[in-house]
Amino acid sequence: MGERNGKVKIPLESLIAASPLDNVGKSNGKVVQLPVASNQNSFNQNYQVVHEIPGRLRLRVPSLRHDAKYSSRLQGLLTAEPLITSFRINSIAASLVITYQPNVVNDNKMRCCLGKLLLAARQISVTSQPTPSTNEQQIAESSLSLPMIVTGLAVCERIFGLPIPPILRVGTLAVASLSVLQRAVTGIVRQQKLTIDVLDFLAIAITTAQGHFLTPALMLSLIAIGENIRDRTARTSQLQTLDLLSCLGQFVWVERNGEKAQIPIHDVQIGDTVIVYPGEQVPVDGTIIQGKALLDEQKLTGESIPSLKTKGQRVFASTLVREGRIYILVESTGDDTRAGQSIKFMEAAPVYDTRMENYATTIAEKAVLPTLLLAVTVFSLTRNAARAASILTLDFATGIRVAIPTVVLASLSYAAKQGILIRSGRALEKLAQIDTIVFDKTGTLTKGEAEVINVESCHPDVSQWRILALAAAAEQRLTHPVAEAIIRYAQAQGVNIPQRSQWHYQLGLGVEAIIDGETVYVGSDRFLRQQGVDMSSLTKQYHLAESTIYVASNQELQGIITYKDVLRNESPDVIHQLLKVEGIDVHLLTGDNQQIANTVAAELGIPPSHTHAEAFPAQKAAIVQQLHNQGRTVAFVGDGINDSPALAYADVSVSFANGSEIARETADVVLMQNDLHGLLTAIAIAHQAKQLIQQNTAIVTVPNLAGLAIAALFGLNPLAATIVNNGSTVIAGINGLRPILTTSSPPIRDTVASKHLSPYSPPGGL
Repeated sequence: MGERNGKVKIPLESLIAASPLDNVGKSNGKVVQLPVASNQNSFNQNYQVVHEIPGRLRLRVPSLRHDAKYSSRLQGLLTAEPLITSFRINSIAASLVITYQPNVVNDNKMRCCLGKLLLAARQISVTSQPTPSTNEQQIAESSLSLPMIVTGLAVCERIFGLPIPPILRVGTLAVASLSVLQRAVTGIVRQQKLTIDVLDFLAIAITTAQGHFLTPALMLSLIAIGENIRDRTARTSQLQTLDLLSCLGQFVWVERNGEKAQIPIHDVQIGDTVIVYPGEQVPVDGTIIQGKALLDEQKLTGESIPSLKTKGQRVFASTLVREGRIYILVESTGDDTRAGQSIKFMEAAPVYDTRMENYATTIAEKAVLPTLLLAVTVFSLTRNAARAASILTLDFATGIRVAIPTVVLASLSYAAKQGILIRSGRALEKLAQIDTIVFDKTGTLTKGEAEVINVESCHPDVSQWRILALAAAAEQRLTHPVAEAIIRYAQAQGVNIPQRSQWHYQLGLGVEAIIDGETVYVGSDRFLRQQGVDMSSLTKQYHLAESTIYVASNQELQGIITYKDVLRNESPDVIHQLLKVEGIDVHLLTGDNQQIANTVAAELGIPPSHTHAEAFPAQKAAIVQQLHNQGRTVAFVGDGINDSPALAYADVSVSFANGSEIARETADVVLMQNDLHGLLTAIAIAHQAKQLIQQNTAIVTVPNLAGLAIAALFGLNPLAATIVNNGSTVIAGINGLRPILTTSSPPIRDTVASKHLSPYSPPGGL
């Protein structure tokens, strides 16, 4: 272990399990490090974990002491990282302390994230260039500033009587109108249709020509605000690049020419021998050529219980070695691995328009031609440009474009306060339309971990609590998930766990221990038979969805412990409520076998016809596509790498904050509190947003239609028309802000069964 302290460059991920690495990287008494390819960035900096507890890490980073620029760049990256709640840098002591929420991100992922930040801080470019989001924000601010200046000048002249030079008035108004003109011309030339921007520009031009200044200035400001709000609710259509290797750690151990060495993960080649130790993720697809290990494949295959892999069996990238050490002959790397193919399949999914065009743009654009024809007709009959300008001003397109995005933005903000991240207006719109929800099983409807469900004694003189105490004593300090489940259950039951004096663990079989002078065996049926335990009394058949572990002492079978991947506490209630919501079908999809899938589905009330088993990532996506092709609006809920293709192909994708990084980045909706009740809340918010959109459409349309009738038949001053138009827009905007303005509301999950009951509106609506 002493060779690691300051001598060997080891990523944080490799420090997870220290004891199995005592002899790692040594060949003939020395540590070998292979040369790094010239086209790869090497991390030539030592850093090590000094102290760690759940939620807090302290590291020693020597570069902090002598490189002020590195310290500054690292500080910027740490500030921008949402997973880190706080940090403290002590440059003199070369110390970095970070805190995070262990219930949001586990220790392994936090180390991986922190390792990438420490590496990224060495690149000078990380803070020298503005990010795309920064550029977009600057553009949005500049598009708002000029119309606001024009409006301010108009108010100063009209309301306060300040003299404004005509050249300043006309010049600023003309420049501010260029964006509207540009969009109008683009619509005519490229889209070959009359858009609402044509009406806006004509109204601005006519009222300006008549000597008005306040009316076109107000119009420009409202248009700019509407565009800004609408753009803020839209998610970019360009998916972020998902790099599988980025979450597997920066370095891997390989054996070349009889020497063990640590190299960058990008330098691993087909035919290499990769060594994976406890607590590390498998970085490649390949075949085990030496050793055996207990692998957790849940994120890739959906299997909740780890499986034992030995020589000759295949292993896959992104799976986790819980116990043991394996040497893998590399067959596939990076994007060519099974996990990499899942990511490629996901990235090939179609990208949909993210704006609320079904409500705002469609309704508004249908009104363009009739409004324009009405204005031309009135002007032809009356030769009154003011009346024509009033008609153009009274178009309700502008009001709809402002009021509807306001609803979306307010609803997204309200959802965020409830612990639900809805990434776009389109996701909110689709949530209100879904009629089918497909759930992944493992880790989504179930807890994704083993849990004891029954302890049974096979001996009349031995209680079930004694069986549990013996098993817990034998399994203590083992990292196997079943051992952890037995310990948790024993502690929850208040069982007094005795001490073990000697013990020997056999990977994949069980453990032998001396407890209270007795030789105790805890493990599989095969393990106990190997130890000479009489298993003839074992007659009961257990359900395939359940697994068993046996406890014996003094060469006799004493008891049986049954465990399985149990349902989340909230799953039955959530599924029950979803089935009561009109038009929503619930499907279950899993990589487990059909019998296990049917058992879980029966517990939840999901019919066998809606249960899909033994599905790999491509098949999961195909099932979602099939439902979509049947005309259904499909939501998919999952949390693993194997779920990412289905998430990408669904109309609405839902994941958890503690799900895999790829699933979290793919999802349209992220449940930050890792509770399925958040899905009910999100659906209720979406339905309420749809209601508010319909209300706002009426609030804007009715006054403007009445104003149009008055302007066409009797005439209406352009300023009065602007007041009607803008006033309805303001009222609709305030109505759209109700989700975030309301201080109290009944729990949404209690009212989700009714689509029409608002979580934050008074009885009867407006």
